[in-house]
Amino acid sequence: MSERDTELQLERRGAVLEITLDRPKVNAIDYALSRKINDAVVMLRDDPELRVGLLTAAGDRIFSAGWDLKAVNRGEQQLDEWWEADSDLPGGFAGLTEMWDLTKPVIAAVNGLAIGGGFELVMACDLIVAADHVEFALPEMPLGIVPDAGAIQRLPRRIPYNVALEMLLLGRRMTAAEAAQHGLVNLVVPGVELLQRARAWADQLAEAAPLALQSVKEVLRAIEGDTVERAFQTMRTGDVPVYRKMLKSKDAEEGIRAFVEKRKPIFRGE
Repeated sequence: MSERDTELQLERRGAVLEITLDRPKVNAIDYALSRKINDAVVMLRDDPELRVGLLTAAGDRIFSAGWDLKAVNRGEQQLDEWWEADSDLPGGFAGLTEMWDLTKPVIAAVNGLAIGGGFELVMACDLIVAADHVEFALPEMPLGIVPDAGAIQRLPRRIPYNVALEMLLLGRRMTAAEAAQHGLVNLVVPGVELLQRARAWADQLAEAAPLALQSVKEVLRAIEGDTVERAFQTMRTGDVPVYRKMLKSKDAEEGIRAFVEKRKPIFRGE
């Protein structure tokens, strides 16, 4: 099943939802596109038949140039409107950067330049596969603004602090190879292999027990910032309902039974 939009393409491949940005020339993101991405992510979150998301963009030159500054210049979008629109757009800028209740994993297949908000959208994903010609950058400082849709919050936690400041303050570009060295990108591949490798990962995740798969994100989010001791306490007594459901699930019984019987498990998300 596929759905074609003038700016966003959706395709269901079994349990995988592929989301493709397609807004020429640079996949700039305005409120309307953010809404469409948000709706797609909500579909992923709420549809029990969907287990994994894969986010990419059309072409091979630009993943996304970020916020649509031309729309801002025309007065169509104000700097502070994203925060005021939270209740209407729970996923925040680009529909994913603040989707805190999404426990299903999302893989970013970065096909080209990821600039500003485009880079922030990439960082909101759980696994990142990048083509070898990709570069990342945060060019906001000369514009009199800051990248506050995830870069300030996430980047210094993902790469060395001083390197993050170079990107935030000086706007220097980072290659995919360097991003991989810092652990920001999981895998760098030739551009022709990008979707193949990202889809292979998505398919592998889609075969896992859904509750176990979702428990990983839920627990990691719940224990972020905890000491090791406190993290154990959070898992035992904290608000992690998917994890608790997984412990008592039929899938957990099935996985163990299949292991003993030396066969492939059949997981149903129960």
